[in-house]
Amino acid sequence: MSSTLSTFLSGIHMATFAAAGLFFLKFWKGSRDQFFLLFGLACWLLSVERVFEIFASSDYNVRSPLYLFRIVAYGLMLWAIIRKNRAVD
Repeated sequence: MSSTLSTFLSGIHMATFAAAGLFFLKFWKGSRDQFFLLFGLACWLLSVERVFEIFASSDYNVRSPLYLFRIVAYGLMLWAIIRKNRAVD
């Protein structure tokens, strides 16, 4: 894949993750349910990861720490789902 196309697609991913984070924040403000807050934070982390990926060099040692953003984001999503399913009303 060409560098320009890769950068373009990373930009699209960044924008959609940021927009999804804003939607989850809107739902959180209306319901105060932490599920939406955690998903919003996870989306913003994925958006930030994409920004860093665009500007990172192709060196593996520079790019590999970026996966920590993904691990934390997916961990937040998993934690939100587990908390929501274990909640007793």
